[in-house]
Amino acid sequence: MPSITLLTQTCLLEKNLNHLNPITQKNCTKNPTTCSSFSFPIKVTSFNLTNIKLLSCNCTSALSSSVTLKPNWVIEENERGVFVVVNFYQFVFIKDPEDEVSKHLEFLKGRDIHGRIYINEQGINAQYSGPSEDAIAYVSWLKEDEKFKDILVQISSPILRHAFPRLQLRYKPSLVQLEGGVSHLPLVDSSMRATPITPAEWRQRVEAANKINVSSSSNISRDAILLDVRNGYEWDIGHFRGAQRPNVDCFRSTTFGISESEDMATDPLANVDKENTEILMYCTGGIRCDVYSTILRQRGYKKLYTLRGGISHYLECEGPVEWIGNLFVFDSRLSLPPSSVKSDATSDENVPPKVDDKTVFAKCYICGSEVSELRHRNCANLDCNLLFLCCSNCVDNLRGCCSSNCTTANRLRPVLPGHERYKKWHHYRDT
Repeated sequence: MPSITLLTQTCLLEKNLNHLNPITQKNCTKNPTTCSSFSFPIKVTSFNLTNIKLLSCNCTSALSSSVTLKPNWVIEENERGVFVVVNFYQFVFIKDPEDEVSKHLEFLKGRDIHGRIYINEQGINAQYSGPSEDAIAYVSWLKEDEKFKDILVQISSPILRHAFPRLQLRYKPSLVQLEGGVSHLPLVDSSMRATPITPAEWRQRVEAANKINVSSSSNISRDAILLDVRNGYEWDIGHFRGAQRPNVDCFRSTTFGISESEDMATDPLANVDKENTEILMYCTGGIRCDVYSTILRQRGYKKLYTLRGGISHYLECEGPVEWIGNLFVFDSRLSLPPSSVKSDATSDENVPPKVDDKTVFAKCYICGSEVSELRHRNCANLDCNLLFLCCSNCVDNLRGCCSSNCTTANRLRPVLPGHERYKKWHHYRDT
């Protein structure tokens, strides 16, 4: 089977090159100012995989101290058990989303894909896992469609198994859940969304903002606001330095900058100068920032910027500079140390993600002690199911529950070993 060449975001094939030949330093056209990585061969089933734009590249910048010339990762033909997690989204007008869903379902018949793929009139939002050959074949097929050809794709480092329990591919009125819905927002109009900036530029701006905060007597700069557009529990295991903890447990209830009763303690945008304050927005992959920036744009905020590709792209390109802790993800992995975001790293689900002793900041939900394993667990009481951080002592003392009241619940699940996720109730009710 021939090697199929997959292109990174900033690498393009020369027109006279045979795409079946592996790309090397010599025959790859690169933009050296943003990325020094080069394309790499992946042996998969025979699909046309050229011109896929991947965010998972070994990016460098003027701020980087060295140039990385190692390929991202290579999947060998005999590694049939290698799974990857793929994430992408795009706001684009889709005339008949129900028909679009049918086409996607037809293509995925017989392919081992699990995850959430939502489509509507405003575009597509996808997070899924699968064997590398199936996962990449779907992206390749998708990008043959003119309206999806510029989708930016993020592919994780290899994992051991599916990160999602099943496939949900359907029409969904809102690609992102927010109070009041988002179908009325002009999401397909890029001018109404925040300006995306590269990880390298983001690093520069965050470093500059944090230097100002350190020297400021108030320790708060009103010239630039670092806005974490996620949930509080995501911030609890990792965030950019200088970002205030979001005072929300669900993104759909976010009201930064739009609440009638602005409170400086809970709203980072309270009383800011809408004309001149730079608002630097970030989230895991970028879609929540794009959606919320449209709302802020309508509210009169002018200088809106988002981290292109989100936190995962930043950690891939710049490493954990200005980042503290781990990255929360909405799949079975739950927590990713910055090192595992690198595409040449293989994640081991049996090894608990650690945080450096110098940056311990997370607290046990129950006793308030410092937590060094930055990964949430669900309460063993099925009818509570709270997602919380917990120290090992409290896990043992409360049998995996979040409170003493939950330990006497009728539907109590066993304490899970390691970092497994709970299955459906029928797996435990007779035990």
